[in-house]
Amino acid sequence: MTALVLAAHGSSDVRSAANARAVARQVAWLRPGLDVRVAFCEHNSPGLVEVLNGCPGEAVVTPLLLADAYHARVDIPGQIASCVASDRIRQAGVLGEDDRLISVTRQRVIELGISPLDDSLGVLVVAIGSSNPAANSRTAEVAPRLAAGSRWAAVGTAFATHREPSLAESVQLLRHQGAARVVIAPWFLAPGRIPDRVQRFAVDAGLAMAAPLGAHPLVAETVLDRFDQALAERVAA
Repeated sequence: MTALVLAAHGSSDVRSAANARAVARQVAWLRPGLDVRVAFCEHNSPGLVEVLNGCPGEAVVTPLLLADAYHARVDIPGQIASCVASDRIRQAGVLGEDDRLISVTRQRVIELGISPLDDSLGVLVVAIGSSNPAANSRTAEVAPRLAAGSRWAAVGTAFATHREPSLAESVQLLRHQGAARVVIAPWFLAPGRIPDRVQRFAVDAGLAMAAPLGAHPLVAETVLDRFDQALAERVAA
């Protein structure tokens, strides 16, 4: 049996690890009999190498990551290469800007009491951000897709780890574009230190902020889809 090893970033915030484990439980519930294991790239235990070395057969590392950036391109492949039997381990793609995840983000915004027909509203999608410009460009595709079919006045993207433009400047830009009020749609998988920083900004600015993606069933579906794609590629090879 091929194990699905859900590889989360890891965080000193216990809520982040708890969310990864909750996603793993959703995955296991959706696919009875599948060997689902959780591992962390850093901060939390068990570590990725430890989990992979403990798998009795083949494994597919499925990153619980939104962006195809450093951890997906460098960190995880490096850890896989250091495993005892790296030749029986494959890496699946990141979750990315999947339509299912965008629909969850839209649901989180609507949970604030927001109507898709509110033409006075601006929605700011806030992601962590990467040093990889290509990854940031792909993340920037989320906002217009999130607004598709709505009458929102404006949408935009900001990165919590980038100073320019700042969150305040990004909000002001939406107001210049016709938004009478602005809400924040976090493009985050789980609560944590960076989402908390964005939340503090929202509170100080008097803005509502939606919940992160969390352990929504559609997140688990996307994880399984990436796992299945990796298995199909192995068979095709």
